[in-house]
Formats: sequence, structure tokens, C-alpha cells
Amino acid sequence: MSVYFQKTHQRSFGTYPLKGGELRDAMLIAAEVGYRAFDTAQMYENEKDTGDALKETGLAREELFVTTKVNVANFDESRFLASVEQSLKDLQLDQVDVLLLHWPPADGDIAPSLKLLDQARARGLTRDIGVSNYTVKMMREARALIEAPIVTNQVEFHPLLNQDKLLAAAVETGIPLSSYCSVARGKVFEYPLFGQIGEAYGKSAAQIVLRWILQKGVSINTMSTKRKNIEANFDVMDFTLSNIDMARIDAMTATGYRIVGKDLVPFAPDFD
Repeated sequence: MSVYFQKTHQRSFGTYPLKGGELRDAMLIAAEVGYRAFDTAQMYENEKDTGDALKETGLAREELFVTTKVNVANFDESRFLASVEQSLKDLQLDQVDVLLLHWPPADGDIAPSLKLLDQARARGLTRDIGVSNYTVKMMREARALIEAPIVTNQVEFHPLLNQDKLLAAAVETGIPLSSYCSVARGKVFEYPLFGQIGEAYGKSAAQIVLRWILQKGVSINTMSTKRKNIEANFDVMDFTLSNIDMARIDAMTATGYRIVGKDLVPFAPDFD
């Protein structure tokens, strides 16, 4: 089983776009609630704040599961490893648990950055490696390019977007998916179905959405600054959606609502 889908790491606390005291307060609440997996990135410009907050939790290193991501701007061979070393310094860690490539390069040639990522693993800067925002074609290429396990492809994943092609590729390549924008930045709350299903389980609309993602075999990243929401996002392991309810939610993916595309990120690939 991938480290990204072990029970303790299925639920990760995302740090974007938090910084400073707001990030500190949210992370301390998350740690109290039970989160042990935390997700940051060079691009978020909050790795130092994240490192300070991790230290303040008082949790032992072996209890934590820390993911960060290399900015596309650092994919050049002259900057890649130095940028990872700076990330570790800011995070106050000798090694992260997973190091991701935040985006594929604009030219679509994934080989150079993947090989640098594998070098970071070989040097012990990270325990495992992964990617983010990769297409099906890129997942297949990545699997053929390097021998080390690729433990995740972190992608936009929620019930308003059909990602069946990526799910099939995850099975084919052995590269599991993990989610960002798990509740579509609140868009899911405009659809009554999730709340209606929640009533039958004694759960909120958000909890139904997160449970659906987990049952699709995808680990979840969520972020909130409110204790109530942080607790609710974590409390999704004590119930199982029926096949009928899963199918009702599956039908919502025809909505085709994508948040992160070329209009937001000009160098984004042509998503499947």
C-alpha cells in the first residue's frame, strides 16, 4: 500500500494560501484534532511558517508526514537540489516524507525534472517522490522513466469534475491519486444532493464529498482555519457511502467544473 494511502495519511492538512499566524493557528488546531500529514510547497511561500508550526506542535518527527513541492521555476539543474535543501532548512527537517514536482514543465518534457527529483531521493532529501497535475500520458511516461516508486499524482479531484481517465491510469501505472480542491473551493455546496445524502448518515455535505473521494481510492487534502471545519474534515472515517449513493455522486461529475486550468495557470498542461 502506498504511503499516501495508509490510514493515517489519507487525510492531509493543506496549507495554501495560509501564512504567518493564521497558518500557525490552523496547523496547531489540526495537530490537536489528529492530523499528522501536512502539505506545503515552495510556491506557497510558507515553508518556514510551516516548519515553525510543526516544531510548535511538539509532535515527534516519526509521527509526522510532510509533503512539499518543487516550483517549476526551480526545475533547472543549477537550482533544483539547492531549492530542495532550502525547503528542508525552512521546514527544519533533514528529510521530507514526499517531494513532488508541483507542475509538469511548460514544454511537456518531463524527463529532466523527473530525473532531478529522483536524484533528490537518492541523496536522502526525501523518502519518497511524486508528481502533481500530470496527465494520463505523463503518468505513463513517468512510470517508464524512473524505477523508484512514484507514490502519488496530486490533482484537482472533486465530485464536480470527471477524473475517470486519471483513475484508470492510476490503476494502470500504480501511481495513486491524491486530491486538491477537494470541495471545489466551496462550489459543491451549491448542489443540494450532498446535503441530502448527508442527512441519512448524520454527516455534512463536505463530509459526504470527502468520503466519496476516499472511496474512489484517492487521498484527500483539505484546508480550513475554523476548528469546527478542521474537525469535520478529519471525521470522515467512521461511515461508508452505499453503492447507490456513490453512483448518485458519480453522476455529478458530468458537471465538468474545473477550477485549475490554463486561465488560472497559463503553463498548465492540456488536461484529460
